[in-house]
Order: sequence, then C-alpha cells, then structure tokens
Amino acid sequence: VVALPVLRQMVREFTNRDFFNEFSLMSLATIGAFCIGEYPEAVGVMLFYTVGEIVQDMAVRRATGSIKALLDVRPETACVRRNGIFVETSPQDVSVGDVIRVKVGDKVPLDGTMLSEKSSFDTSVLTGESVPRTVRAGESVLAGMLNIEYVSDIRVDKAYEESALARILYMTQSAVSRKAKAELFIRKFAKIYTPIVFGLALAITLLPSLFVIDYVFADWLYRGLVFLVVSCPCALVISVPLGYFSGIGLASKNGILFKGANYLETLTKLTHIAFDKTGTLTKGTFTVKSVDSRDITEDELVAMAATVEKHSNHPIARAIVAFAQNLPLDEYEATELKEIAGQGLQAVVEGKRILVGNGKLLKNNNISYDEAIDDIVETKVLVGIDNRFAGYMIIADEVRREASELIAKLRHTYKIRTVMLSGDSEPIAHKVGSDIGIDEIYGGLLPENKVEVIERIKSDDDSVVAYFGDGINDSPALALSDVGIAVGSLGSQAAIEIADIVIQTDDITAIADAIKIAGITQRVVIQNIVLALGIKFIIMLLAVLGFASMWLAVFADVGVALLAILNSVRIIFKKI
Repeated sequence: VVALPVLRQMVREFTNRDFFNEFSLMSLATIGAFCIGEYPEAVGVMLFYTVGEIVQDMAVRRATGSIKALLDVRPETACVRRNGIFVETSPQDVSVGDVIRVKVGDKVPLDGTMLSEKSSFDTSVLTGESVPRTVRAGESVLAGMLNIEYVSDIRVDKAYEESALARILYMTQSAVSRKAKAELFIRKFAKIYTPIVFGLALAITLLPSLFVIDYVFADWLYRGLVFLVVSCPCALVISVPLGYFSGIGLASKNGILFKGANYLETLTKLTHIAFDKTGTLTKGTFTVKSVDSRDITEDELVAMAATVEKHSNHPIARAIVAFAQNLPLDEYEATELKEIAGQGLQAVVEGKRILVGNGKLLKNNNISYDEAIDDIVETKVLVGIDNRFAGYMIIADEVRREASELIAKLRHTYKIRTVMLSGDSEPIAHKVGSDIGIDEIYGGLLPENKVEVIERIKSDDDSVVAYFGDGINDSPALALSDVGIAVGSLGSQAAIEIADIVIQTDDITAIADAIKIAGITQRVVIQNIVLALGIKFIIMLLAVLGFASMWLAVFADVGVALLAILNSVRIIFKKI
C-alpha cells in the first residue's frame, strides 16, 4: 500500500521514456529487499521515503509560500468612490480614472495620482527603504505603499494587473524560470548520475563474485540496494533551485529586482562595472554651484539671469530659476526675448539689454571678459548687461552623495574595476570621475562609442562586465554587457523592460547589496551541493564495505534533503 504512489509514479516516468529516476531507484531497492527476505527493511525504505517526500514537499511549499507572502502584500480590498460615496470593493473591479480613498494604516491597492494635499507613505515594500516618503498633490502613488499620515484620495492611473507591485511580483516569480548555470548543471548531473548509480549498484552486486572467495549473492545484493537508496539525488534537485529562489526573494525585499537566477550567478563573477554618468552617478538635475558678479551684487546678477531664463525649458535655465526662487523676480519683466541657437538668450529687462549664455554669445556681441573663465572645467553661464560683462555662474550636475562610497566598496570589498562612460566633454567627465574615484573615465561618447568601450573590455576572456545606467538611453550598452542594471524612479516601465536587474530605490549603493546577496546565495548553493554529495558519498562507501543498512541510507537521503532545504530557506531571512 505504501509503495503504490511511488510505483505509479515510476510507471508514469517509464511511459515518458525516463527509466532512471528516484522512483525507479526506490522501487528497485524495495523489490530487491523483498526478494532476499528483508521484509521489514523493504517496507521501511518505502515508508520513510514516502513520508520524507511528503515532508519535503511541505517544506518546499511552505518555503516558497512564505517568500511569496513576504512579497505579495497587495491589499485585498479598495475603497472606491461610487455615486458620491466610498464603498469597499475588490481592487480588480476598480477602473482607471476612479477615485479611491486610503486611510491611515492602509496600503495603497493600485497605482495612481495623489488628489489630497499631502501624506507620508512607507515605501519599504517597493524599495526596501524604511524612510517615509512625502507625496504631494499631483505626484504618483504606487500600489503597496503604506499610508502613515493623512487620509488620502487617489485617482487610479493603472489597472490592478499593471501596477508597479504586480510587475515586481511577476518578475520575481518568473525569474525562477531563468536558471543559473549551477542549477542547470545539477539537473544535467542528475540525469547522468542516476544511470551511473544503477550501473555501480549492479557492479557492487555482481563483480565481487569474481574475486571474493566466500561470495554470497544476497549479501552483496543488499549492499547494492543500500547504495541505490542513498544515491537518490533529490536533495540536490530540490535545494539548489530553492536557494536561488530564496536569493531572488531576499533581493526583492530590499528593492532589487532580478529577472533571472542566472544574473545572481553572474554578479559573483564581475570584474568590471561600467557606469553611465548622468542620472546614475549624478542626480541628473543641474544646480547653481557658484556665482561671480562684476559691478553689481550676486543677487542682482542671478535675478536678471533668472528673469530671462524663466522663459526657457532648458535644464540649465530651470536650475537658474530654481536658484533664484527666494529673489523678487515678480519685480522684473523680460521683453524682446530672443533665443540664439547654441549660444543662449537675449532680452530687455528694466530697459537694459541682457545676454545670458555661453562665451560665444558674449564674444559675438563684442563683450570681452577674462579668458581664464574659459579654462573653468564646469559648465558656465555668462551674463552681459548693456554691452558689459556682468559676471558668470557655475552650473553643475550634482553628484550623488553615495557615489564615492559605492565606488570605494566595489574596489576594496569586491575587487571590481569601475569605468565611467559619459556623453559630457572629457574635462567635465574626468572632473566628476576622479572626484569619486573611478578607475577608467571616458568622455564625449555617443551611444555607439559606449558599446565600443564595453566590447573592448569584454574582449578579455576573463572579463565579466555589468553596465549600470538609466535603462532608457543606454539600451545598446545594457544589451551588450553580461548583466544590465538600471536605477531610476519607482515604477519606471522602461527601466524594468530593458535591464536584467532593476534597483527600485534612488540609492545606487544597492548594487553593492545585490552583489552581497548574490554572494550569500552562491555560498548556500555550494554548501548544499557539498553537504548532499559529501554525506551521500560517505554512506555509499559504508554501503560498499557492508557497514550501512537501508535504515541509515533512507534516513541519510531524507535528512540531507531537509537540511539542504532549511539551509536554502534561511537566505530569505538574512539582514543586508
């Protein structure tokens, strides 16, 4: 009775032309034990194997279930406005354009736009960060965020299945289908290993008859059957993929999305990481770094420039206007505004002719200035007032404060060489790169030039290269690299689509966490392989020498599998 499920599964596998598997191993061992009169052990093998399989299945289901439960935190209900009143309904029944209300302590069920004045949200489910994020009217709110301040009304922008959290869950679960090399090796190994084990068991049973003087067939058959039982590869086949799944789950908890287990493995072999500069190592937002005025005050210089620049949408113009936000710009009005392509703007303010732009603009209008200003590496905005040089502002793309920390950790902890690829001029690229400690710096690059640099690095057979960019403008380099990593705003669809790994926070040091998680996962997988094979080989040797019973063999098989499963599951509870 105990053997029936196993025998049925063996027959099923035989119909699929799979003759060498764990079911045939156990069935043959049980039948053989009956044939030599070892009835208690025959029943015991099948009983404990069946119980062990049930326990293993329960352990795997609970492990994968707990991982999914940690990730799937979508609310089961949504409070939606219907005919002027708010009613509870399923999030799947809410349409784009509907207004939902999220109370304090509730999670946001769908992606949308904030209608209320403001509230603070815990975004740790999406980003791994516990720092609350203040969202104001008109800003995006994502499914899974926890409202911790005020009751908030939100206009739904995306259907339930298209929310940022739904994409995270889909990516995490589908990533398991992209196998790591170690996992693929174990599967191939098991297919080769099992028929070899059958052959060895047969050899253990028959070959001694050629050289053992007091050879007894039943005794050597028993040894061969013990060898068969202990050689079952289920511990390897179960624990290795579960280890990678746990690693992907741990990464997701920390705001890092892997699109496949193979990328976990790739991160452990990295030799180079190439960074895009703008938006990755820098914030991608320009700021006024310094002001140098002549004959007028700095505030007057900034006010005049901002009055002209507020009519432009250029990022540098926006930076100047933002810098002047505390100045009384309403007192000034720009007229006769004219944009000169590649040079800047000119206008009349308070009856004065104002020029705001680069050195070429001033020189073309016969306004002279100190030539040393042209030697300044950073981006410069020069200002001329009534045909006289009035001063200049230094504009900088702010470097992320964590960039230096990340580069230092990659170099010293992980021995990874860093490369910066930038479309900015060589002097600006070298200034930013050298300030944060980049090993190799390239400036003035077009997208195709970035690809050429990646190809050159990869030409070394030992090189494994990651490209870390915004996932939109750098798609050729992301595609060519061994692993593409994107960092960007929450829920960036473009970044999620293009990259192999997506950092959900704006903290780029998360890539160091990703490498750490990959290392933890790799170590646990190796531990499982060594544990399973080591113990099995010891029991196999004892079986050949006649010191192991079937009881020991079946306990070793089931016990090793459970230990390996528990070892894999502990990954998800690691603190990073």
